[in-house]
Amino acid sequence: MYPTPRPLVSAGLLLGAGLGGFLDGILFHQILQLHNMLSGVLPKTTLVNAEVNMFWDGIFHAFTWAVTALGLFRLWSAGHDRAVPWSGEVLLGAMIMGWGAFNLVEGIVDHYLLGVHHVVERLGLSVFDAAFAASGAALLAIGAYVVSHRTSRGFPERVAPVPPPWADAAGHVR
Repeated sequence: MYPTPRPLVSAGLLLGAGLGGFLDGILFHQILQLHNMLSGVLPKTTLVNAEVNMFWDGIFHAFTWAVTALGLFRLWSAGHDRAVPWSGEVLLGAMIMGWGAFNLVEGIVDHYLLGVHHVVERLGLSVFDAAFAASGAALLAIGAYVVSHRTSRGFPERVAPVPPPWADAAGHVR
């Protein structure tokens, strides 16, 4: 078995994208109320438009929940694969990359290409949209640096974890 951090990186990418999406939705959509998923095409000027926007915000949160859950599953799977070197640096770097990828893709697609919303909806396309996309590119580059810097140093062999006192050598509860 040659050690490969790829499963850990994929877990981190998914977790970063999912948690970054949650941060976007909770902070910009709910707390600051700067925009909603479709507020660029359906302004919240009527109750019906507000309800449609709320529905699509819910779909967005369901998607980010699913991406986060998939990331947790990948992390759990990586944790049980002895060929995967365990590295907090790699996981953190990959999560930063995932958050950056979310911001970059969401910023370009939703803000620029589709125009379904903008960071500050009342301003339309503004410097805040450019800053959001740029933050994605910066986070992606920082995360990639952290992952590549850690992986370039190599990994020690992973040893089997010591089972807790209530479990047998295979880790099964007695």
